[in-house]
Amino acid sequence: MYTIAALYHFTRFEDPMTFKPDLLALCIDQKVEGTLLLAPEGINGTIAGPRAGIDAVIAHLRGLPGCEALEWKEAQSDHAPFGKMKVRIKREIVTMGQPDVDPQASVGQYVDPQAWNALIASPDVAVIDTRNDYEVAIGTFEGAIDPKTESFSDFPTWWEDNKDRFHNKKIAMFCTGGIRCEKSTNYLLGQGVEDVYHLKGGILKYLEEVPEEETSWNGSCFVFDNRVSVEHGLREGPHMLCHGCRRPIAPDDTKHPDYEHGVSCHHCAAETSDWDKDRFRERQKQIALAKSRKP
Repeated sequence: MYTIAALYHFTRFEDPMTFKPDLLALCIDQKVEGTLLLAPEGINGTIAGPRAGIDAVIAHLRGLPGCEALEWKEAQSDHAPFGKMKVRIKREIVTMGQPDVDPQASVGQYVDPQAWNALIASPDVAVIDTRNDYEVAIGTFEGAIDPKTESFSDFPTWWEDNKDRFHNKKIAMFCTGGIRCEKSTNYLLGQGVEDVYHLKGGILKYLEEVPEEETSWNGSCFVFDNRVSVEHGLREGPHMLCHGCRRPIAPDDTKHPDYEHGVSCHHCAAETSDWDKDRFRERQKQIALAKSRKP
């Protein structure tokens, strides 16, 4: 079994590049794979590997400056969720493109998963899904508003265009693991919104802790690893990725006439050129050849 750890932590790194070599070497030595992002504002990522390896990497991360209180969420998988290990240096650990946003200064009020259903059922609360449109498409909370953003950096523009809809409303926000809401709630507080809440631990913590018979969640939650989606109890969902557009698709979507394995699906068939599709077909051919040569 592989242990999967999803984590983020906001702190100040003067030079995040200095942490990369030792962190990458440790992950490789411990047979841990996945992606970790380092930026001046902190660390974010998801990794997977043997129990001892994950423990070693988490201990190392908590030893970085300001990361003593780093928290993470765990799940299990019987197959490798990632194919290699990457440690990348970024400007932001989650890109919003708002230089004045600072989650270390202030964030919305955290709401535990057990209290979330009651909050979002209140008529004076507007619930906003801060994830991207393709994530929302396979699952979200009952009554949640979908901003239909293609990237998180689109959210401030969407808010500016729609803020009058939420006059005299409390705002409750959620995302996959909680990191986007650290920024989006700080952003709304900076815009003068007084009552701002967000789901502590994100959808993943809710699906882990709230019994399925008590859920306000509909569908599956997209995750950024080879599981593609998860459901209650963090059991693996039914979705797969279209390798043409990287969007999640359900098993029935493979029956659509626009679906071609590794090339296109009904979401992207009209978005890519014939030249693109030929490239994708060649890529799939090379993948199949590589697999056939493995002992």
